[in-house]
Amino acid sequence: MTHVTFSFDNHTLDTSRRELRRGSELVATQPQVFDLLVHLLKHRDQVVSRDDLIALVWGGRIVSDSTLDSRINAARNAVGDNGKEQKLIRTFPRKGLRFVGAVNKHSDGGPPAAALQEGAAQPRPVLALPDRPAIAVLPFDNMSDDQEQEYFSDGISEDIITALSKLRWFFVIARNSSFTYKGKAVHMRQIAAELGVRYVVEGSVRKSGDRVRITAQLNDTATGSHIWAEHYDRNLTDVFAVQDEITDAIVMAIEPQIYAAENFRSRRKPPNNVDAWDLVMRALSHHWRVTRTDSAAAQALLENAIAIDPNYGQAQALIATNQMFGVHLGWTDIASAAPTAERAALAAVSADSEDAWAHTALGSVYFSTRRLDDSLSEFERALQLNPNFSLAQGYYALALCYSGRWQDAYAAAQRAIRQSPRDPSSAIYHGVAAYAQFVGKNYSEAMTLAREATRQRGDLTGAYRVLTVAAGMAGQIDVAKAALAELRRTQPNISLAWIATQLPWKLDADREHYLEGFRRAGLH
Repeated sequence: MTHVTFSFDNHTLDTSRRELRRGSELVATQPQVFDLLVHLLKHRDQVVSRDDLIALVWGGRIVSDSTLDSRINAARNAVGDNGKEQKLIRTFPRKGLRFVGAVNKHSDGGPPAAALQEGAAQPRPVLALPDRPAIAVLPFDNMSDDQEQEYFSDGISEDIITALSKLRWFFVIARNSSFTYKGKAVHMRQIAAELGVRYVVEGSVRKSGDRVRITAQLNDTATGSHIWAEHYDRNLTDVFAVQDEITDAIVMAIEPQIYAAENFRSRRKPPNNVDAWDLVMRALSHHWRVTRTDSAAAQALLENAIAIDPNYGQAQALIATNQMFGVHLGWTDIASAAPTAERAALAAVSADSEDAWAHTALGSVYFSTRRLDDSLSEFERALQLNPNFSLAQGYYALALCYSGRWQDAYAAAQRAIRQSPRDPSSAIYHGVAAYAQFVGKNYSEAMTLAREATRQRGDLTGAYRVLTVAAGMAGQIDVAKAALAELRRTQPNISLAWIATQLPWKLDADREHYLEGFRRAGLH
């Protein structure tokens, strides 16, 4: 193997060891950033188009503009350059990129003569892992006696690929690549090497009469272990409805498992090898605990991620979402949080306009700043991009509540609960459903749902607020006063003035209805 070293501007890049050094200091680089630098260095005598970079660094797989821009920025940062100076990596508008710094190239050794013969078989190269968790969904095995049922097992696999592809934080291998392994016994490590993936989904379909059993499991290719496995038994009254139901269930189960695995992986990395993705994974683990302390910890991690990569849309989306959680739960004042959150949410949408997280983040800002019609549009866009995104469903339900559309709101809250029954935010969704029933003046149902929310989370301010007002309007003053006492424990700053100024009703009648419930409970 040829050992090539490039030296430039106090940096040394060693292609054999896959190391980049600044002086004697090792510079941590993501695999694709390293490959991008190598390609620019090798072709420094010409302008390299963006399409060429995608073809050679990503193997021709689909890559968003924001991902490519992020890797280019990271490459510049790694070699002490930036987009403004462009002293080493220069952008030629509508043409591409070129490495313009002075470079010394050193090489030794070479390939054996036999490998240079025309037509010599070359081993398939091992693909570097992309910057996002990479997943391949293998064709599910048809375990039925009837080979005509092959379409059903293939359909399950294809639908899972399509649904996972809507989760923009994941890199999903296209169907035609995954299906090359159909009917073959292949080791996980081979799949990982040939497709450049960390996770593989596989499963089987067994149909008998009017019943079907579908098994699925998520595997970590690095260890060969199962991260998650489940089976589903259904009646085949409507084959396509069952196919959709199973697909949704599998995708909703896989998403949090991968986040958890990535968070665990990032925590095991040495400090000098932690990148923006690792910081976002750690921030997510804090964010979903939905406590004031964890919210602050998530914010600090996300700010560090943005410092590493200012164009990291996912980090920007989470910054906005995290801050709006604080507003909705009474931890943060809207006037101080909204400007920062809105800048972050707009940056997230600019980085990737097809990311459901980005639109949900922007919708949450619009909701808190009383732009309800705009917030509904953003949540609807998020749900178009990812119909299984329970956070967007929950926020959509909340915005519908404050718009006076309580029946639509209740239906959306129920969808959020159904889509993610084990979600740490399930208590919040129950609280939203409770508020929808309160708006509809169904006080008994509102109290039942609010109690369920507080049973799941004893510090959930929104649920205690609904329980207080529903009991107040139902004439159960003792219950209302007890709920208000719990609310004051979780939200000491609660007052009629806070309610009137911080919560974004569209209709004055709905605001007065809510305030009257608190007055009856004894709040001033």
